[in-house]
Amino acid sequence: MARQTPVSRRERPAKPALTRDGIVDAAMAILVAEGAQALTMRRVAGELDTGPASLYVYVRNATELGALLIDRLIAALDLSWDGSEPWRDRLHRLLADYSAVLAEHSGIARSALFVWPDGPHYLDLLELLLRLLTAAGVEPEAAARATDLLLQHATAAVAEWDGRRERGEQDLDDLVQTLDSADAERHPTLKALGSAVFVRGTHEERSAWIIDVMLDGVLARGSVRAG
Repeated sequence: MARQTPVSRRERPAKPALTRDGIVDAAMAILVAEGAQALTMRRVAGELDTGPASLYVYVRNATELGALLIDRLIAALDLSWDGSEPWRDRLHRLLADYSAVLAEHSGIARSALFVWPDGPHYLDLLELLLRLLTAAGVEPEAAARATDLLLQHATAAVAEWDGRRERGEQDLDDLVQTLDSADAERHPTLKALGSAVFVRGTHEERSAWIIDVMLDGVLARGSVRAG
């Protein structure tokens, strides 16, 4: 039997050196192609032709990787404001853009509910929200809390709609049927109002209404002028 000629490892092409940005690039490619549910350290390591242990030198765990990914998504947002656009209009547009970026990638909003983004673009987002709220006359601590609340709402709303779409187990008609089944004696107010008051309006319209309610409350409770 002919002896197999050994292949020197020096003849193999060298693998690119691992970097934090390279790991995030690989994770982003998986996110775009397969969704957040496919993102694991093992899966990312396979994409980079290395072992999971090698990644931990650059990224502590999957939670930190998710935080870095969200920061990368935030980088796509317009985070400028020259003051010419009214602060409330700019804030609505900002949160709508933020929601749209999350909605583009299946499952990422659910991840964002449980991690704080990590990176300069997240800080840019916070900076703009604080600038807008401060311009409205909101005092610092209230502005910080409002920033957290507004981002939580935007993220949770996307996660809810994303989850419903992915499972496909219920749709709006199911809710309408449940509401319409209210007993007139047991639920007289609910029956009199009807199901339409609960489902009327687009998702965007309802979200904008909720944001305005939050802002009105912040201004009433945390405004320098209100104090």
